[in-house]
Amino acid sequence: MPVEIRSELRFILNGRDVALRDVAPDHTLLDWLRLSRLLKGTKEGCAEGDCGACTVLVGRLTPSGGLVYEGVNACIRFLGSLDGCHVVTVEHVAASDGHLHPVQQAMVDYHGSQCGFCTPGFVMSLYALWMQSPNPSDQEIETALQGNLCRCTGYEPILRAARAISSYGNTDKDPLLAERATMIARLKALRDGARVEIGEGKNRWIVPADLDDFAAVLEASPTATVVAGSTDVGLWVTKHMRAITPVFIAGLDELKSISVQDGVVSFGAGVTYSEAIATLSHHIPALGPLITRIGGQQVRNMGTIGGNIANGSPIGDTPPALIALDASLTLRKGAARRTIRLEDYFIAYGKQDRQPGEFVEAVQVPIPAAAEKFAVYKVTKRRDEDITATLGAFRLVLAADGTVAEIRIAYGGMAATPKRAAAVEAALLGKPWTEATVGAAMEKYAEDFSPLTDMRATADYRALVAKNLLLRFYMETTSSEAPVQVSRYEAA
Repeated sequence: MPVEIRSELRFILNGRDVALRDVAPDHTLLDWLRLSRLLKGTKEGCAEGDCGACTVLVGRLTPSGGLVYEGVNACIRFLGSLDGCHVVTVEHVAASDGHLHPVQQAMVDYHGSQCGFCTPGFVMSLYALWMQSPNPSDQEIETALQGNLCRCTGYEPILRAARAISSYGNTDKDPLLAERATMIARLKALRDGARVEIGEGKNRWIVPADLDDFAAVLEASPTATVVAGSTDVGLWVTKHMRAITPVFIAGLDELKSISVQDGVVSFGAGVTYSEAIATLSHHIPALGPLITRIGGQQVRNMGTIGGNIANGSPIGDTPPALIALDASLTLRKGAARRTIRLEDYFIAYGKQDRQPGEFVEAVQVPIPAAAEKFAVYKVTKRRDEDITATLGAFRLVLAADGTVAEIRIAYGGMAATPKRAAAVEAALLGKPWTEATVGAAMEKYAEDFSPLTDMRATADYRALVAKNLLLRFYMETTSSEAPVQVSRYEAA
């Protein structure tokens, strides 16, 4: 049956319905808010999703029919990805009579603002946190504000304000929560099951009606840019001024599934970091800290593990860890599917085992057995930086006699692709798990890697770090105080 096509983008801005027919494929939400709607509270700072000054809330329906509001970076969120969503800006936070929202009043009373440029972004991030956790812990507050930068106030007044929000009001009286049923009904009314298709030629962009429609669209237009979270593609536009012909897939419920069966965690390629973290960290604890160091909360609310894999970056954070876990991918083209091991997906720099019109549909991650040891270590120029210099992931199975029965070692930032250290593994396999064996195996790294020198680190430094991470893994797995699964992040 042919899919109905709608040439109009529909969403809700604050309290009003929006319908747009003339939208460029690379038009960002930030530019539209400031230039077309003159909502200047949302600021432009970095235009790359780092500073949080542009934070707004986006409410979206969940596959189960609920409604969730998340902070996102409007500077790298494309307007076309908002079909069927509710966008909330800082102008909508205060009451219609001018009374400040509890988040705003707390920021005022606790002196959480000086120049004020960053303040709207902080307010929106704290608003999202307050709706989810009215009495958050300090750790929850710090996590919620990872993606917000303030250069003059200092964070302590903002943290004090965050702790005090609930003393100014209850969440059950908050409009976004009190009117949730009404908003769910309004958003469901926008879902007409149609494909959104606007523009022509190089200016065309599409929101597929469903997963089958997405497969058909990509098969017909294999050079189109698939956009899930836009945390990478957004920078192609804002920093590199690249033209895109996007297919927006963030709203496809079929790519949002998460399941655990027969010792394997499976999730759709459209599952965001924020959606995946609870399940992955529960079953594979070392992945939790890894995910919390990928960007700020706004980036994790948008970015997907499937996208992190599909882009094929040599410094992507998740592929080395998933390769060490022997993860696999389901690739789809049209109605046909095939499954490959993740390590076989990466062929060379900028080249993956993905045919024209084919896309990553799902990821399968085996859960390590209780006796296995698994660790991830990420090294960056600064501890609070999310750009990787070197990332090492290790999974070890020891035999009853203490020899290495199985070992998988994978690195990012050491080669043109995420890659296993095959020679090092071979030097360890079947040998006693001792410092002497590990020391000898470290000499094999030159057979596996010839790292480059760039702005993040020198080749010599990367080589040394890679060896030391293996040594650290050995030390932690042989210490009586070390956990079975660990995750460490260090500054260079």
